[in-house]
Amino acid sequence: MVGGSLAGVRAIESARREGFTGRITLAGAEEHLPYDRPPLSKEFLTADELPPPVPLCDPATLRERLHVDVRLGVAATALDPAGHTVWLGPDPLPYTRLVVATGATPRTLPGANSLAGVCTLRTLEDARHIRAALGTSTRLVVVGAGFIGSEVASSARQRGASVTIIEALPGPLRQPVGEEMGGVLSGLHARHGTELRCGVAVEHFEGSGRVEAVRLADGTRIEADLVVVGIGVTPNTGWLAGSGIALGDGVECDETLQTSAPGVYAAGDVASWPNPVAGARMRLEHWTIAAEQGGAAGRNAADPAGARPYATVPYFWSDWYGKRIQLAGIAANADEVTTVAGNLDGDSFLVLYRWRDRLAAALGLEQRAQMVRYRLLLSKNTSWSDAMDYARSRAAATPDPAAAATHAT
Repeated sequence: MVGGSLAGVRAIESARREGFTGRITLAGAEEHLPYDRPPLSKEFLTADELPPPVPLCDPATLRERLHVDVRLGVAATALDPAGHTVWLGPDPLPYTRLVVATGATPRTLPGANSLAGVCTLRTLEDARHIRAALGTSTRLVVVGAGFIGSEVASSARQRGASVTIIEALPGPLRQPVGEEMGGVLSGLHARHGTELRCGVAVEHFEGSGRVEAVRLADGTRIEADLVVVGIGVTPNTGWLAGSGIALGDGVECDETLQTSAPGVYAAGDVASWPNPVAGARMRLEHWTIAAEQGGAAGRNAADPAGARPYATVPYFWSDWYGKRIQLAGIAANADEVTTVAGNLDGDSFLVLYRWRDRLAAALGLEQRAQMVRYRLLLSKNTSWSDAMDYARSRAAATPDPAAAATHAT
């Protein structure tokens, strides 16, 4: 297992459940045992005292019950599929089967690395740095209004910082939730005192040794003590150059998560695979998908003869200002968005997306129980009429006068 990630740990657990009794080695580039990343942008930044990382697996369980040879602080540097050998640093390690779970690296901006106080958030060290810099007098600029950037903004506001989010696109979250609902979700920022500026790019950072301001393309200068860049990630595939493994937007896999090299699988943020549910090749950067893919890759690697396709309804969640946002399905290119519960101006609502005659996606704010049900309906390729019948039955059971608005997109 190359990558001390959620996908790597779930692959190990799955392989052992499948009955694999051979040797398993887990190699991770970080010095830490595998830990959960979602809290880094939320609880880790807001807790009164510095919390420890949340382990993905008890260390004793990993080493003693799962019998894993754990190698930390060593990155994979090369792969020879023909010779069944992976290099960890300068050292070769033979394998029978391999799972690539090396994740992704945050993108940054020109000049970001030359000034202290300009950072990204991916690792425990990143989170510790941001936490130490946050305070009631901090002027934080977040570049990128996506989920990581919005979570950091939310946490910083809870710590009393002044926060401005800069988004180059005309509106936030257009790709995952659509233009209209991106605008609706941006209302959370406004209601909690976070300034959101869209449709303008960062020109450069100003400062002598440490960041002092962010200059925008329209000439605006925003003073800043701390800048967090959250503009997406790049899959960690550089170490696979020259291996012959097919690479595109990540490591290209088949429906069983096997790469173009027999016996080599991939899972998590680094993996691209044809998702039968979507009818398209996808690479998803969400916790639930990484956990599922890790389990599927580990199972298939342990029993290649019985390998099963992996299919899933895309799903993610994000916590802003104490509110849970969840999206299931694919909202892009929807023909219609219909509110079936709650109020779009408030802190609780549920909307459904229609594409042709099918239910395409569901987006909920503080709708945890219902989102479980709608993800199940999406997995069954539910028709729009059946989805609306279900929504009406729910509305009848719990009358909600705000559930009738329909919005064409």
